[in-house]
Amino acid sequence: MTAVLETRDLTKRFGGLTAVNHVDLVVPERVIASVIGPNGAGKTTFFNCITGFYTPDEGTVLFMGEPIVNLAPDQIAKLGIARTYQNIRLFGAMTAIENVLVGHHPRMKSGVIGAIFRTPGTVMEERQAHRRAMELLELVDLRDEANTLASNLPYGAQRRLEIARALANEPRLLLLDEPTAGMNPNETAEMTEFIVRLRNQLGLTILLIEHDMRVVMRISDQVTVLDYGTKIAEGTPAEVQKNERVIQAYLGAAAVGEVN
Repeated sequence: MTAVLETRDLTKRFGGLTAVNHVDLVVPERVIASVIGPNGAGKTTFFNCITGFYTPDEGTVLFMGEPIVNLAPDQIAKLGIARTYQNIRLFGAMTAIENVLVGHHPRMKSGVIGAIFRTPGTVMEERQAHRRAMELLELVDLRDEANTLASNLPYGAQRRLEIARALANEPRLLLLDEPTAGMNPNETAEMTEFIVRLRNQLGLTILLIEHDMRVVMRISDQVTVLDYGTKIAEGTPAEVQKNERVIQAYLGAAAVGEVN
């Protein structure tokens, strides 16, 4: 299978702390891959290196076989990588559809002149963006909430809206940072099914950070485990779940029993 994302020897240090330590990762096309590990394992730092928020101290990141290290976050987004965040970062004073349109902005071609003089090309592009935004809201079951302020949506709906905004960038790779964090069991189950549907319907490759082991074991094609910034295991959910080093560092015997 084609590697959508590959990291080689990826390393990021903050002073004397090595947050990501020579991590190699290959994410094939159209898989759901999970990165797990205890708090402080370097998972979000790893995401930030991929998406251009941090510049690695060593190693490289390849997207569709091309290096993307040293590119700015907006340049990486335009290439086809989108992400969500551990803490929801919606524009609360904007409506649901306005939030999705913000996500589509990197794909807009009209410039300042077109916006000022309302050229036919600009008007057509805006109509197409609005239509696509409505399609994405329907995909995440929020079409009826298009004109609702993001801050007034329930927590689970805000999570789905953040994903819709990421999808507006038309990504090939979607990074989800703890998508079920703070959700109740029903919301978690719905989000789990939704992530699988995204992969199946849109043909996306998905890389996620997740602490809920039931979610990880249910939907992941491959799992990578970090501990103190170092990759300590990788494989299928079943393989990782039985790995003694992973059990000692992260899962614990009780947790393994819970997900069986």
